[in-house]
Amino acid sequence: MIEQVSEESLKEVLPLIRAYQEFYGVQNVCDKKNFEFFSRFSGASELGRQFLFREHEKVVGFATVYFTFNSTITSKIAVLNDLYTLPHSRGNGIGRKLIEHCREFAKNNGAARLQWVTAQDNESAQKLYDSMAAGKSTWHFYTYNT
Repeated sequence: MIEQVSEESLKEVLPLIRAYQEFYGVQNVCDKKNFEFFSRFSGASELGRQFLFREHEKVVGFATVYFTFNSTITSKIAVLNDLYTLPHSRGNGIGRKLIEHCREFAKNNGAARLQWVTAQDNESAQKLYDSMAAGKSTWHFYTYNT
């Protein structure tokens, strides 16, 4: 079952956020900082939303969507910035359900598209993404720390 993350349920999602960050090699994961950061997506935030997936009353996955704009298509877009399912729950369609839920959320909030990136070596995630009717970009993703 998919539900929007609230400030109360965010406490249940924090261990998954930590696992997600550790999967991507984040150093010095801080639960307090995560709580403060992800709290901005609960309620009716115009910044975006965070969703969780419950299985047998336990949180086993989550997704975070942020809104931004794209000047080449002159439209609001939604960025699926985070998608994570606990390892023992993978392969059961949870990731796909979360993506489709986020796509519908983006559409209902005026976004022209939902887009995301993943690591080049994250082959299990790419297998899911390639099985969907999603386009695969040839753009290179750069970061410049400030």
